[in-house]
Amino acid sequence: MRRHLTAMLATGVLIAGGGGVAFADHSFWAQYDVNKPAIVEGTVTAVDWAQPRAFLTIEGTGANGRLKEFRVELGSPRALEHRGWTRDSIKDGETVRVKGWYARNDRSRIRARSLKLHDRELNVGLTFSQATATTRVP
Repeated sequence: MRRHLTAMLATGVLIAGGGGVAFADHSFWAQYDVNKPAIVEGTVTAVDWAQPRAFLTIEGTGANGRLKEFRVELGSPRALEHRGWTRDSIKDGETVRVKGWYARNDRSRIRARSLKLHDRELNVGLTFSQATATTRVP
């Protein structure tokens, strides 16, 4: 009986600890920096409409003026659908302009705030005030 109790406690600790890591992985503050604004224009090369986040891969011009591939986080597909998006809203080969924030340690990753497609500005995620109002965990 005592061994079973110890095994159950150990399993509970592992599950609880693993859940905390999973939640921390999706934190805006852990991954992106509001002091690093990004504006990138490029051609969509891939659309990944999957949980927990939808992503675009675009080929655009980097800071050095050379073509570079950017991975753009749009937010959850469910939240995008509430804003009127569908998985077919953006297609490969279309030109988009992304405004958002660079990742803390990777200038090829961007968290989108808005996206300009077909001369229309679309809200895809956090606004600046929402991002700065998020509780920051030290």
